Amino acid sequence: MHELGIAELARGLDAGEYSSEELTREVLSRIERLDKTLNTFITVDAEGALAAARGADERRAAGQAGPLTGIPLAHKDIFCTNGLRTSCGSRMLDSFIAPYDAAVVERLGANGMVNVGKTNMDEFAMGSSNETSYYGPVRNPWDTGRVPGGSSGGSAAAVAARLVPAATGTDTGGSIRQPAALCGITGIKPTYGRVSRWGMIAFASSLDQGGVFARSAEDAAMVLGAMAGFDERDSTSVEQVVPDYSAALDQPLKGLKVGLPKEFFGEGLEDGVRAAVDAAIAVLKEQGAELREVSLPNLGLSVPTYYVIAPAECSSNLSRYDGVRFGYRCEDPRDLEDMYKRSRGEGFGAEVQRRILVGTYALSAGYYDAYYLKAQQCRRLISEDFRKAFEAVDVLVGPTAPETAFGLGERADDPVKMYLSDINTLAVNLAGLPGMSIPAGFADGLPVGLQLIGNYFDEGRLLAVAHQYQQHTDWHRRAPEEQS
Repeated sequence: MHELGIAELARGLDAGEYSSEELTREVLSRIERLDKTLNTFITVDAEGALAAARGADERRAAGQAGPLTGIPLAHKDIFCTNGLRTSCGSRMLDSFIAPYDAAVVERLGANGMVNVGKTNMDEFAMGSSNETSYYGPVRNPWDTGRVPGGSSGGSAAAVAARLVPAATGTDTGGSIRQPAALCGITGIKPTYGRVSRWGMIAFASSLDQGGVFARSAEDAAMVLGAMAGFDERDSTSVEQVVPDYSAALDQPLKGLKVGLPKEFFGEGLEDGVRAAVDAAIAVLKEQGAELREVSLPNLGLSVPTYYVIAPAECSSNLSRYDGVRFGYRCEDPRDLEDMYKRSRGEGFGAEVQRRILVGTYALSAGYYDAYYLKAQQCRRLISEDFRKAFEAVDVLVGPTAPETAFGLGERADDPVKMYLSDINTLAVNLAGLPGMSIPAGFADGLPVGLQLIGNYFDEGRLLAVAHQYQQHTDWHRRAPEEQS
């Protein structure tokens, strides 16, 4: 069963080939056996998962099942889950148990999906390698000496290792697409505002967006369709009708105008990645897509722009973790000031502290105009580049990451080099556009991702392009050897 995707599992459940409880027990067994090496989970909720699975079987017996009823999944540990620890990969929230479900958890649960646990992640979603987690690094299932990408590396690695058929993630600057590429799976970040952020612990509020990891575009379409939609509890949620993503998957590619941003194919792109991406683009062309070179001239500004805006917003959002109301509190503080300092100093890891300091500096008197305001102006230029590109093409295509997975610890002492890991993904978040990564081959035995970028609220087109590509390739069906 673990080799089957969501659509295939749903057909098996409908046919009575197995029950949701049997499927969930299989998933839990694989997690127990294989995750000691990979470290993809922070919390496994076997008791809650089995109870939910039995409930799903009862709904199916009563004729009340939907397409996702009884399908197991995991949630990134940034989504609040009622009665279950939500740590955000940090010592600061190691003991935090939310009294409610995030909107994403709530909606997928209402659709009958079975939550088996919470996946490992970079602390407060700050990282590109899943090495900043308080619970230790996640290992890439294709090579356990390498990173899975971040910050949603636990979710990506769990899906790639066939521990779960799907998992949720969040993408602030590439945190779904980059780990999807490095782990050889499908990952989609929808348009900003398409999926509710209510109950999703904030890192950078104008950039964060929830999304999906799955084996295929078909599977991702099913899950995204269930979790997307307006939520009045979230002030950034957009009141726009969610189309039937699954129904639109069979759109042919003939006549589709595909833009190839020349900036994605310049210096720094590994030869093996370039070859795999070129071959993937050739498949799109064979199916009738029309290729056009386009330019995003301000793409080079995305890294400095992001690393002013995101830390500034994180500085504000993380000020609430002060040791007073919830979260970690130091032992035996001398006074209030000592409690603040030590609680934050001991509760936050080095990368989180670095970003808080950078963000606080950028927002401080005398520097706001020079840094934060200037970054917002650059953000507008980046968005304008995309607007002009979409006047000429339907989708943009290029490498998700300029390289394959790098070694654990390889960039731990070089934060700037680590930040450059997301050079191809950051601009999409700054513009608020939808983007996804799909498996496009291998370079030196490691997965390569093809990035698809769409216009606002055009996730359906991205999923259709990905699905058509996956009908002519089998990269998304490749699985790593089991590491026990």
